[in-house]
Amino acid sequence: MPGELLVESLALVFDEVALAFGLALATLVQAVGHISGAHVNPAVTFAFLVGSQMSLLRAICYMVAQLLGAVAGAAVLYSVTPPAVRGNLALNTLHPGVSVGQATIVEIFLTLQFVLCIFATYDERRNGRLGSVALAVGFSLTLGHLFGMYYTGAGMNPARSFAPAILTRNFTNHWVYWVGPIIGGGLGSLLYDFLLFPRLKSVSERLSILKGARPSESNGQPEATAEPVELKTQAL
Repeated sequence: MPGELLVESLALVFDEVALAFGLALATLVQAVGHISGAHVNPAVTFAFLVGSQMSLLRAICYMVAQLLGAVAGAAVLYSVTPPAVRGNLALNTLHPGVSVGQATIVEIFLTLQFVLCIFATYDERRNGRLGSVALAVGFSLTLGHLFGMYYTGAGMNPARSFAPAILTRNFTNHWVYWVGPIIGGGLGSLLYDFLLFPRLKSVSERLSILKGARPSESNGQPEATAEPVELKTQAL
């Protein structure tokens, strides 16, 4: 049936797009993760800020860089793509029948699982980690896209949603792609750092980190072993 073939074709396209997003992020994490943590996402940076793993000033600089980088990348893509196939630069849009409330909840949960994966794989305290950090993070993003594309287009990243909105001047329901990921990122940070694997830091130590000062080394956390660690969130 033509209808069934169309559905199968769309599903295949969505799968390919989701995998492309995941592999692209995995490549970035592998390439620059040791330099900056490869956040590339204001929601992820906000999660690290909530978890007192980086200073407020650095978080602001990260977010500004992420937005500027997203706009620059989208502008390059827009300029080299023929008008006939340019479309809307894959602008995130709500699918028919999905309300803004439902879309916000979807974005919250998509980003929540994504941030939990990042915190778990980046955590320098987990000396028994197995596998590749880059692939784990990339597959987590792929998972989010495989589910969320049928509801919101799977934003999960305010910068990624902001760039095409700027170039196409289309901000319809744009707030959903900020509010959902930011709430999801913050919840993921609180869930991991205070429930799943608590960080034993005092309020003064957390405030010291937020101000950009290094806390004392005697923070009650287990000492790291001599094993090599791919990424350290404390270095952020």
